[in-house]
Amino acid sequence: MENKEHAIERLNSLLRGELSAVETYQQALKRIGEDADGVQLRQLHHDHIEAANMLRTHVHQYGGEPEHGSGAWGLFAQAIERTASLIGNTAAMKALRAGEERGVKDYERALQELDIPPESQLLIRSDLLPRTRTHVHVLERLMTECENAART
Repeated sequence: MENKEHAIERLNSLLRGELSAVETYQQALKRIGEDADGVQLRQLHHDHIEAANMLRTHVHQYGGEPEHGSGAWGLFAQAIERTASLIGNTAAMKALRAGEERGVKDYERALQELDIPPESQLLIRSDLLPRTRTHVHVLERLMTECENAART
């Protein structure tokens, strides 16, 4: 029973991270608006909504009650919101990238835990972790584009 509870707790922790990412991207999109970067950020935002929904399903399947809020991670989203209003797009992209890098580490740690059900490990390994790694690269490219645009 302890292993099952630990697995549910870990999956809910990953879910909180995804919910925080959803909130953070919502705040960044308010700042960035409808420009070209916004289109790509909307896709990343949508990816996090999908990831949260998949994790909710796994928590349910394992007999747990999915988290409904981001918890302490939500404070990170609020910090991004406040910071984004004071800084440029490049700095906001860096903050988003830092959140994605944290997500990569969280997923990698989850794969090391034996309590995580095999179907959840498969979801992380085949979908969530690669998608999050791709997000890091997208944000790095967007940061470079923002920096180049600022120079011209």
